[in-house]
Amino acid sequence: MTFNVARLRVKELAEALSVDSPEIIATCTILKIPASSPLSSLTVEQSKEIIDYIQKTNFKQNIDGE
Repeated sequence: MTFNVARLRVKELAEALSVDSPEIIATCTILKIPASSPLSSLTVEQSKEIIDYIQKTNFKQNIDGE
């Protein structure tokens, strides 16, 4: 039996996005994605959802800050 599901750890996603792991975990909580530590695994779909949320939030903060 072979499983070919790509997974990414919370800490790896945080490094790729230049944010802290707790920010990723907080985002997971908001999006109801089960992740409780930097070593939690995320699917590609979950990772995309987190990236979209963080980019949207950062974009809104940039507009509100100007």
